[in-house]
Amino acid sequence: MRIDLHAHSTASDGTDSPAELVRAAAGAGLDVVALTDHDTVAGHAEALAALPPGLTLVTGTEFSCRLGEVSLHMLGYLFDPAEPALARERELLRDDRVPRARRMVELLREDGVDIEFERVRELAGPNGSIGRPHIATAMVEAGVVATVSDAFTPQYIGDGGRAHTGKHELDAADAVRRIHAAGGVAVFAHPFASSRGRIVTEEDLAALAEAGLDGVEVDHLDHDPATRDRLRSIAKELDLLPTGSSDYHGSRKLAALGDGTTDPEVYAALVARATGARPVTAAGRPGGS
Repeated sequence: MRIDLHAHSTASDGTDSPAELVRAAAGAGLDVVALTDHDTVAGHAEALAALPPGLTLVTGTEFSCRLGEVSLHMLGYLFDPAEPALARERELLRDDRVPRARRMVELLREDGVDIEFERVRELAGPNGSIGRPHIATAMVEAGVVATVSDAFTPQYIGDGGRAHTGKHELDAADAVRRIHAAGGVAVFAHPFASSRGRIVTEEDLAALAEAGLDGVEVDHLDHDPATRDRLRSIAKELDLLPTGSSDYHGSRKLAALGDGTTDPEVYAALVARATGARPVTAAGRPGGS
């Protein structure tokens, strides 16, 4: 089985619609794909309706979190989307993205970057979860930077950058508990991706494991081979499930679907822990673990 547990659609900052994403996943030879848009479940219904035969969809969300001074992302899989406490947190996280993006555009304009917030919102789409990649795309269109990645620097909108603005974030340990309370499982996304900014320590990972963290994303393009080996060792020591995924964003990033996959036994263990939802195959039929 080929299993990719981290992908984004136009419901957040990907460039494929949810329907296009699941068709692309099938075309890439995947057996399982997880749709994990930022702070939203808005793309799940469309993805489920378009699911090609033979492909299993794992529903999920990538939650914006904080641990001390470090911003991080927590993948929540197979939780009940109607559970009220977690639904309220998703709403807070999503709603705060608009004023944050508006302020970042204002700061960029003050610094001579000629982009408009209206274009950033247009790039996010009417139902999209607006984020920094949409701002970066507007900067590429305006000729300010050559690539989306070039915008994520101290000069522009990288963590701690001149135009960076914070947003509402869940405490990381609280996110784990809330995901569990909604019947889901929690996996720390790209925890040692130092190119993105400050990262957590091994002690932080141990504290999250104590709080109930289920797994860590090990095989990710932002982790070099030495980092993957280190994370795999830490995961074994802390009894965390090591996952792998592409973190696919369509044409907005270089990663292709299947660039990083999860071992079938690890996938089965994750599914076995979930009580809020089940993987789905084809026309609404429950998928196997």
